[in-house]
This record gives sequence, C-alpha cells and structure tokens, in this order.
Amino acid sequence: MRQSHNSEDEKLLFGGYPVLCFQPANKDLLHLSSQAEKPLKSLAPMLARRANMKSITRVVVYLSKENSCPQRARFQQSIVGHFCTGDEDSWMVNCALDQRRFLISDREFAGSNRVLLQRPPFCPIKHLTEAQASSLPAETQERGVDVGVAILLQSANQKVLLTRRSKTLSIFPNIWVPPGGHIEQDEQLLDAGLRELGEETGLWLEDGEFSWRPLALWESVYPPMLSRGLPKRHHVVVYLLLLSRESHQQLQVRLKPNEAEVSAYAWLDEPVLASIAATQNEIGATSTMAGDLPPAVSITELQHGSAKTVAIPTTMFLSSAPLQGEDVERRCKQSERIKTGKEEKERGGKPHGI
Repeated sequence: MRQSHNSEDEKLLFGGYPVLCFQPANKDLLHLSSQAEKPLKSLAPMLARRANMKSITRVVVYLSKENSCPQRARFQQSIVGHFCTGDEDSWMVNCALDQRRFLISDREFAGSNRVLLQRPPFCPIKHLTEAQASSLPAETQERGVDVGVAILLQSANQKVLLTRRSKTLSIFPNIWVPPGGHIEQDEQLLDAGLRELGEETGLWLEDGEFSWRPLALWESVYPPMLSRGLPKRHHVVVYLLLLSRESHQQLQVRLKPNEAEVSAYAWLDEPVLASIAATQNEIGATSTMAGDLPPAVSITELQHGSAKTVAIPTTMFLSSAPLQGEDVERRCKQSERIKTGKEEKERGGKPHGI
C-alpha cells in the first residue's frame, strides 16, 4: 500500500508563476470561524442527485460553501474568489476527487484533505470584467474548470526534479515545470500523477519506493495574464509531494525523458528553491540573487536521443513573466522561469490542462 505522508514538520518552498510558496498552513491567517470548521455532511447524496446530468468525460471542479449543494464551477468563475473575501489570493480549503468531480469545500467532509488554495495576484479570472466574460466563446464558457495533477518529486538527498517543456509544444514552450498533466478515466490523483511522471520522464515509481501527501491547489489560467489575451483554459492544479527513498543519482539512472514533451531536466537544491519562492509575486519582477547561491545550475539537455550536461546561470530561475512580449524561454537572452501550473499534453484533441 502506498504510504501517505502527513508530517507537519516538512516544508517545501517552490517557484510559482512567477512564484508560489508552499508551506504548512498558518491557521491564524485564515480568520475562519468555528462554524466554518464543521464537517460538510451528506456529500454523497448531494452528488448522487446530480447523476442525471449529461456525462462528463473530464474531471471538473465542483464547489460547496457553507454546506451548500455542490455546484459545477463556471469557466469564468474565480475559484479562490469563491471562498475568500476582499483581495486575498489564498485560502484554506478541503478537497477530494469523487469520480469525475473534484470537490472543493470550506467544510471538512469524508475523504477530504485540507490544503492551501492559491492563485497569482494577476490571475486573469480575478480581473476579468463582465464584458470580457460575456465575450468569451460559448464553448469556452461551457467548459467549466478542469483539474490537473503535478508531481513534486523530492529525492532522499533533498533535491527536486523539474523538467523543461519542449519548444515544439503550442502552450508554454520552454517553461520549467514539475511533471504532471490530466487525469484519465477512473484514475485517482496519485495514479494520474505517477502515470504522468512515467510518461514524461521514464521514471516509473513502485509502491514502497516513496511516501506522499497532497501539498496544495493552484488556480491556473492560460494565457496567464489578460495582456496576452482572454482566458482559453482554466484549471485547478493539485500538487502532490512525493518523497523518494532514493537519492537523485539513483533516480537519474532510471530517467528516460520523452523528448516530445521534455527538452531538459534539472535537480534543484533547497537554497535555489527557497530563492525562487522568495521572488516577488508580480508581473515582470526581477529578483536579486542571494549571496549564498551557486552562480550556475547544472541541467541536462536532450536532443535527438542524446543528453548533455550544461550549466546555466542561477538567475534564469529567478525572473517572472514579462507583461507583454513573446512567451518563449530563451537561455541568456530571456530568463527561464518556473511555472507551477502545466498544460495537459496535446493528445487527440484532449483539453490542455494545468
């Protein structure tokens, strides 16, 4: 049986778009009343009453607040904004996958996990006007909010695996991301994450080789800011932290990345990850590299079946997306950046994810 890891002592700092910091939640920041802690009851009957709806072939988000009947989230609806008040960009929620429905609630319910839900301050859905929302194509408005999964694989010697998306992909080419993607029919979150990890990197983990736990939820929109166009994709990305029992050297021997999706990979140390997380969460922000960071990071680039190790400046991981301009990563000329959301793969017309 796979072991779920729930240690509150562990902390992982990780880069967002431009930055997302995942840390154990501080309840003092939530301002939740005691009433908000009451369990959500009768979840199964409420979902069963919606069984006569037309068949859903994708996993989509359902929302419940204050014990209300779960409702399918609308594409133009802010998921974070549904729960928080004012201008907050994060909130503690409870979530679980129920067949093709991913329920997010402010109340605890059977089988749920309590995690931090977060979005960037410049989230397009957050700033979408009524006129802009109304102008979205009907097929876009009817999509709902999709769900993806991303794997943060941490080795026994405290390194985290990141991959760089192939430059041939139509969405977010050359962006550094954790492995991840869509959820297939009848898959659980962990199963989907392990499958995506294997398909992208060739690293297939078996039971007993790792422990894991849900880490956080990230509201992801593409394009990532309104200056680049109206939203076309809207996802909630479920981040799973996998703690391997092997070192990154042992894991690397088993890596066989799929070049159609991955053009490079890197194992990053905790200080680099911490600096990424400390980068200002603003569009076009420029980070000053801490003095204790290495000047360069070693990555493995893939091309035509061969792999070579090269060094790139650490600063390439510390810049955020520009407000405008070409959204393509170019080493040394346009800073490579890390994104915690990841689009689903271009497969048979399936929707792009994360």
